[in-house]
Amino acid sequence: MPASDSLYHRLFAHPLMVEQLIRGFVPEDVAAGLDFTRMERVNAKFHARDGRRREGDLIWRVPTLSGEVVHIYLMLEFQSRSDWWMAIRVMVYVGLLWQHLIRELKLPPGSPLPPVLPVVLYNGEAPWNAPLDAAGLMGLAPNAALWPWQPGIRYHLIDEGRLGAEDLARKDGLVALLFRIETCTRPAELPGLVGEVIGWFRRHADHDSLKLAFGEVVAQAVAALVGGDGPVAVPSGLGEVQDMLSERIKIWERELRAEGRAEGRADMLSRQLRRRFGDLPAEVDDLIASATMDQLDTYMDRLMDARKLADVFPDIDPG
Repeated sequence: MPASDSLYHRLFAHPLMVEQLIRGFVPEDVAAGLDFTRMERVNAKFHARDGRRREGDLIWRVPTLSGEVVHIYLMLEFQSRSDWWMAIRVMVYVGLLWQHLIRELKLPPGSPLPPVLPVVLYNGEAPWNAPLDAAGLMGLAPNAALWPWQPGIRYHLIDEGRLGAEDLARKDGLVALLFRIETCTRPAELPGLVGEVIGWFRRHADHDSLKLAFGEVVAQAVAALVGGDGPVAVPSGLGEVQDMLSERIKIWERELRAEGRAEGRADMLSRQLRRRFGDLPAEVDDLIASATMDQLDTYMDRLMDARKLADVFPDIDPG
């Protein structure tokens, strides 16, 4: 289960996370000229189609090394599938941001607009298949007479589920670890990922708010992978979570080995029964499928001297 949108908002409200996101998951030439030491949040909220404020959006103002200013507009998309019209939404919100900047900065006519980098961060299970620019939504050919008058904007997509596992493992930093935890489907890998998170925080002090947030990320991942049918009590400390996971992995391994032995014994019993008595009634198949190892051993012992199927399963009338 991916982390909630509110948790992601808290994570990427931290400048370090935004810097790692841009440096690691946006083309290098874009990040190369940005001075992240002087970045700051822009307090601007715009309204979605239904009138609600887009609380998931984060806007950062980042000076460049050459003295300009770039605005990073980060849109967090926590829906199950892609939004075909995302390019239009991005165009609307970037336009609203420019209007906000014109008012706030009191830009006179003739002043250049600050450039905006729209980034869509998507963590849905289905692959993102919407066009990345407004041109991809147009029903016009690029050589059409009306083409020069059509609006155009492009956004940069980060689709978590389609990031390569090997590529993520080569990247250093919390954002890559976040994506690895979010896309982890093998419980046995989680303790190692938690250990890498713990190691990062040991090497980088003074990030208490991020450490707390990552504790929640790990807790949600653990609950999704090991929760079963009921709630799971997950420790709040990362070290305790790692210990809990390591112990739980040992239990899983023992259960899997036991299940493997039981399945093998059940298959052997079914084959022997069919050789002796032919096709088996559904009631017998159900008994074998639900039997414990001790019950399977009892059935095998009875089969040694059985003259008919009822000698093996005396509690039912197999017909």
